[in-house]
Amino acid sequence: MTAAGSTTVPAPAAGPSPVAGDVRVVSARDADGKAAARVVIDAAEPVFEGHYPDFPIFPGVCVVECAHRAATATAPGPAELAAVVSARFAGAVYPGDVLDVALAWRPDGDGWRCDAIATTARGKAASVRLRYRTTGGEPR
Repeated sequence: MTAAGSTTVPAPAAGPSPVAGDVRVVSARDADGKAAARVVIDAAEPVFEGHYPDFPIFPGVCVVECAHRAATATAPGPAELAAVVSARFAGAVYPGDVLDVALAWRPDGDGWRCDAIATTARGKAASVRLRYRTTGGEPR
């Protein structure tokens, strides 16, 4: 736990990630399946190098990765990503932005569905729907 009572999830050790920054869980999953996370989009993110050098924009795939890492950190139990059901991008994310991710979990067949809304101070950046399959172990 951090001083503010939240947890920080470092970049995953298993497998590559296009995002170097950490995901901070600001609200653990509640009884209704709602949770929240935050990612500070540092100007030093490696993906900014060469991605519109004169006007850097955080790539959409990185927003999806932030949603996935936030979902993994708040999942109801051990789960692995089965599908990115959809991703809709509504606004750009720039260096220095704070990306807030609101998550909503619900059962989906033999796994879980997680709907994520990513926002910045300018408004909605993306909505992402993810499906996870359970991998055994105890529910959290």
